[in-house]
Amino acid sequence: MKKIALILLFGMLFSNPNSVFAQAEPETIGLETDAFQEHFFEALKQKGIENHDKAIEALEKCLKLEPQNPIVYNELGKNYLKIKGYKDAYESFEKAAQIDPSNKWYWNGMYDVCYQTQDYNQSIIIVTKLIEFDPGYKEDLVSLYMYTQQFDKALALINDLNENVGKSAKRDGYKMQILQTAKYQGSEKENLVELIKKHPKEEANYISLIYLYSNSNEEEKALEVAKQLEKEIPSSDWAQVSLFKFHLNNNDGDKAVASMNQVLDSDEVDDKIKHRILNEFLIFVTNNPKYEAALEKAIAYFENENEVDVAKEIGKFYQNKKDWNKAIKYYEMEQSSNPTNLGNTMLLFQAYAENQQFKELAKNAENMMELFPSNPEFYYYAGLANNQLKNFKKAKDILETGIDYLVENKNLEINFNIQLGEAYNGLGDMKKKENYFLKADKLLKE
Repeated sequence: MKKIALILLFGMLFSNPNSVFAQAEPETIGLETDAFQEHFFEALKQKGIENHDKAIEALEKCLKLEPQNPIVYNELGKNYLKIKGYKDAYESFEKAAQIDPSNKWYWNGMYDVCYQTQDYNQSIIIVTKLIEFDPGYKEDLVSLYMYTQQFDKALALINDLNENVGKSAKRDGYKMQILQTAKYQGSEKENLVELIKKHPKEEANYISLIYLYSNSNEEEKALEVAKQLEKEIPSSDWAQVSLFKFHLNNNDGDKAVASMNQVLDSDEVDDKIKHRILNEFLIFVTNNPKYEAALEKAIAYFENENEVDVAKEIGKFYQNKKDWNKAIKYYEMEQSSNPTNLGNTMLLFQAYAENQQFKELAKNAENMMELFPSNPEFYYYAGLANNQLKNFKKAKDILETGIDYLVENKNLEINFNIQLGEAYNGLGDMKKKENYFLKADKLLKE
């Protein structure tokens, strides 16, 4: 009874193939003869248990009975493809498409073969046909153009899809790759100009065009686009990114600060761009110190920044210029908000020493000794500071304790011995003074 039910079902489905099947993948056929029926069902059974050679044998028997049946050729193609018989698979799908070119699954079979064999040029020909059945294949065509390095066609199709179906992360990645080559940037600029005319409230097009102009050193054009963006979308944070640079170049600090603050307060602008803007403003402030208060306010935007310690980095900027007062100011700012940042603390202590602020150094280093009792560097700075303050006994005790925590740090060991020599010199013990200075000299020569 089960077999009869199957026969009735297949007969009913094929009584009106155009309306019932539409473009469903063909796997069933009209059953003209008992022999044909037996061979075809045997082929389906063998394919189901992945015995593709026997499935092919059964399908060959079907072809002897019905040599122009496209569904049989389609089934042959699928079985050949499973056993990597690519030539036979392609020819089978191709024969099915020749008999019935209106069924997309036969074309899709040829595409599967071409894709698996990486015949991307032939894939393009077939996918172009498949697009007539389903425009969704345009996404495949973009990838195929990329694989065959037909970047001009890929870019044109990407822009078409972006305009008509919306953007996608994959296409954005392809587009970024294409636009790294300067020869394609001209056509993309033209495309973006037209898009801005058609969609003046679409912010992303302005941003992309500003980026392209900036990368090709067309700063005036980038500025014009930024101004146009600000006019069309006054709330745009991205307009201020370009306008900030323009205001700096014009030495208009007030407007630069306003643009910078809007960008730093934005959730839309990437952190890397914010860091770049802050660095550019920092350089501006070195020549225009009246804007230091604005710089400090800008640093506050980065208080919760985990990747970069902004105040510390600004301190290093001033330290490299040997502007110790300003370096200390920003290191102290970082220490206040992040007291466990030991890298910043060491830079602060170095700056204190260079600036001869030994009271501050002694106080801070001794506090850190209590918090981190096994860190020898804090003992060193505390000893150095007390030596400079002529607290020689205290310096000696601190240094002798700290040197016991020293492990494989030759430079710090040299400095410990020098400071111990200074402490004993201050205490009038010339023998121990010479002993520590000789240790330091020996280490220097090693």
